[in-house]
Amino acid sequence: MSAQHKYDTIGRTYRQFRTPDSRIAAAIHAALGDAKAVLNIGAGTGSYEPTDKAVIAVEPSDIMIRQRPAGSAPVVRASAMDLPFRDGSFDASMALLTIHHWPDQMRGLAEMRRVTRGPCVIFTHEVAHDFWLSRDYFPEIREHDLAIFPPWFRDLEIPCDVQAVPIPHDCTDGFQCAYWRRPEAYLDPDVRKGISSFQRVADIDAQLARLRQDLETGVWQKRNADLLELEELDLGYRLVILK
Repeated sequence: MSAQHKYDTIGRTYRQFRTPDSRIAAAIHAALGDAKAVLNIGAGTGSYEPTDKAVIAVEPSDIMIRQRPAGSAPVVRASAMDLPFRDGSFDASMALLTIHHWPDQMRGLAEMRRVTRGPCVIFTHEVAHDFWLSRDYFPEIREHDLAIFPPWFRDLEIPCDVQAVPIPHDCTDGFQCAYWRRPEAYLDPDVRKGISSFQRVADIDAQLARLRQDLETGVWQKRNADLLELEELDLGYRLVILK
């Protein structure tokens, strides 16, 4: 299933549960620097788009486009694999939790670099952590994520900065690991609709039943007691800035 068709199916709750987190936004906007013209690739509903810059959004999914709020940046319905812009059209570009959906990640990155004069700011996930959700309940999520989130930025031959982005315990952006200290959230089907990883789980009811039981009996709390005292946690989310 292409990213476009996937999000036409699962992207219907994004405006409700994928609210930009101000702490993550601060890191992204700092990376964009003083750029005036910015391209947002795989823009979705417009999360994290700066309001003090001239932004053009690229998004293939009609469902996501229709959820963009009034007054948001103009959007072009196109693919990251074939950006309809001239070389060096933008001061900076951004691609946030989207590259893993691109059918050819290296081609998309090359296109991003082609149309951008300055920094390319990419928010991605390095699956090298031991997260309880996949470790104890949904191991197939981790197996699949290891395939779609390769650490491509570790082998780049061009300069880049890689910054860890710790996830706060009350993160407002409901991506996969956002609820690391709020496990009951994963029991909510509307929350799961905003997390593409759950769409790949075959026997989801049985695994959710195990999580529910562990929460009710205190097994989860005992197993993850160390997490309950933390305010933020490094779960492998990375801000990659291509120079």
